[in-house]
Amino acid sequence: MNTLRSTADRVPVAGAAPHILVVEDEQALGTLLAYNLEAEGFSVERVERGDDAELRLTEMAPDLVILDWMLPGVSGLEICRRLRAREATRTLPVIMLTARGEEGERVRGLSVGADDYVVKPFSVPELMARVRSLLRRSRPERLANRLTAGDLDLDRETHRVRRGHRDIALGPTEFRLLDYLMERPGRVFSRAQLLDGVWGLSAEIDERTVDVHVGRLRKALSRGRERDPIRTVRGAGYAFDETFGKG
Repeated sequence: MNTLRSTADRVPVAGAAPHILVVEDEQALGTLLAYNLEAEGFSVERVERGDDAELRLTEMAPDLVILDWMLPGVSGLEICRRLRAREATRTLPVIMLTARGEEGERVRGLSVGADDYVVKPFSVPELMARVRSLLRRSRPERLANRLTAGDLDLDRETHRVRRGHRDIALGPTEFRLLDYLMERPGRVFSRAQLLDGVWGLSAEIDERTVDVHVGRLRKALSRGRERDPIRTVRGAGYAFDETFGKG
């Protein structure tokens, strides 16, 4: 498998910068894109084959995909079509890269669900601007410094959490866990998915560790008769209650 990660070998973790998957088989261009995206503050992962990208996207969806049209294994066009056919990735932002500049090919790329279309050779600053613009429209919470729900407020810059008028002391792991769940209210995550998203794919810890940290988080967030914002879904996992603070 020709999967290349960024120089820092980063994995997407809660509270981190927006994570971008670059699917490009031209190594020099892939390196250039990763360098410039990381300079803009994004977390980057690179994949050179279409089939490797398919596998990675089923493991964990990034915040945005930069996808080359022509790839070994599976074409970028087919990957985009499959992303749009799956509920979990139907709204995942996709920017298509291609050497094809004809209008008919642009229409074809957009018709399978690509959000934007950039023809090679392209201006790197322009591509960076398109990435930021698309993230602002599709995932504004990933660029936000604060997340709020009801009387709960999480500040990503200061790493502080408040509920009403009181400060809530959280350890680093509980903070990342709350950030991850609050960013996606209502979505149910299995323990394995939370391990990947909060601890990172390289973490070698038992899934029961998730239960321990969820328990600590709940204890810190709720006092007395305060409503618990974390919802347990039996046999499935955990979610941040999307109705929290709404009536």
